[in-house]
Amino acid sequence: MRLTGFPLFVAGSLLCTLVASAATRPHYGGTLHVEMRAALASLDPADSNPPDWLESRNLFLLMFDTLVSLDEQGKPQPALASSWQAEAGNQRWRFSLRRGVTFEDGTPVTSEAIAASLRKANPTWKVVSEDEAVIVERDSPAPNLPAELSLPRNSVLRRDGGKISGSGPFAVSRWEPGKKLSLAARDDYWDGRAFLDAIEIEMGKSFQEQMISFDLGKTQVIEVAPERARRAAAEGRDVESSSPVELVALVFGHDTQSPDDGRQRQALALCIDRELMNTVVLQGGGEPAGGLLPNWMSGYGFLFPASTNLELARQVRSEIPHTTSWTLSYDPADSTARVIAERIVLNARDAGLGLQITNAKNADVRIVRVPLISLDPQMALGELAAELRLPQPLPASSSVGDLYDAENKLLKTQRVIPLLHLRTAYAVSNTVKNWRTIRDGSWRLPNVWLAPEKP
Repeated sequence: MRLTGFPLFVAGSLLCTLVASAATRPHYGGTLHVEMRAALASLDPADSNPPDWLESRNLFLLMFDTLVSLDEQGKPQPALASSWQAEAGNQRWRFSLRRGVTFEDGTPVTSEAIAASLRKANPTWKVVSEDEAVIVERDSPAPNLPAELSLPRNSVLRRDGGKISGSGPFAVSRWEPGKKLSLAARDDYWDGRAFLDAIEIEMGKSFQEQMISFDLGKTQVIEVAPERARRAAAEGRDVESSSPVELVALVFGHDTQSPDDGRQRQALALCIDRELMNTVVLQGGGEPAGGLLPNWMSGYGFLFPASTNLELARQVRSEIPHTTSWTLSYDPADSTARVIAERIVLNARDAGLGLQITNAKNADVRIVRVPLISLDPQMALGELAAELRLPQPLPASSSVGDLYDAENKLLKTQRVIPLLHLRTAYAVSNTVKNWRTIRDGSWRLPNVWLAPEKP
């Protein structure tokens, strides 16, 4: 039997598939409106403090490129560098550059320009250009240098007087420091033009102001406080959340002064009810934390106990002849930190410990919130330690075991008591398509597109 109809059937099926695909293919165009709390005074990562925190990072990802990027598993991937290689000892690295890349002002991205940008961000590094490559030499072995170069503070940009120019997917069309940033898609971007035409970002907006704008249809993407995310979703808004990416912790202003001081810190860590904080104060907007890194990133976070043990806390307290009454401070602009502080004072009282809230800057212990700035766990731990003013962890290798040992050593200093890991949440309009929540809460907007609003 001849199968004369089969080719026609296949051709017809392919035609239908192509028609359906064309009908659903994203269209270019449109302006995405975003609001955020941060109010950046400068768009130069060298001037931002700190440049790698989430609010700054999301903006810099739109305007600048780095030599290396990290995928969602935290593995280095080529960006402006097409490949790289380290010499023996991991102290000197050679990064081969991608060709044909330009800054937004049309200037070629050369090895000299990249070297100058990296030297500005890292004055202690030796960075030189070599034909179509950049050589980075450190004072000591830097096996994790590719991951470090993915940080926004190592963005590549051209500085010409007071003007900066990036090589990212969007170019600055209007900038009002601390108030508004307008970005336009670049047609000549080396990794392909973004679907959107433009992005308008309003800065310095409180959570409440953002929610009002969102409900009135004036903006399409807003931040949502972790403790409000569940309620915002229940009220019918589309809320996208990251993995837990911000550490909330108690940090002491000095090292332990005596064995009794260490036992008192141990008793405080044991009596804190982290689970209640998460369920009641944060409405499930985070996870109890016993370690510095969340379990999804390290794989061993569950080994650091986060559960309360009031009985053991009281027992440890009973072994201390004379306890010290500590003062506790927090950011007065952070209402969530205030409630957490009040809970900790109650927990401490139940264990027989004295803790008093103060506005003084020289408090014995303070509540801090520090975001994880990298998907690479070793890099994230090192940056956390630097922000918390702890000794730099020096794992023997990048293995999970060595990373655990390094984190455990930091916790044994008793300078920090982890409390919670918070999620980052955004409310996203149903007209925003292809929005995908990244685990670390960072934006990936080049592939986002807008659908027309339904009448």
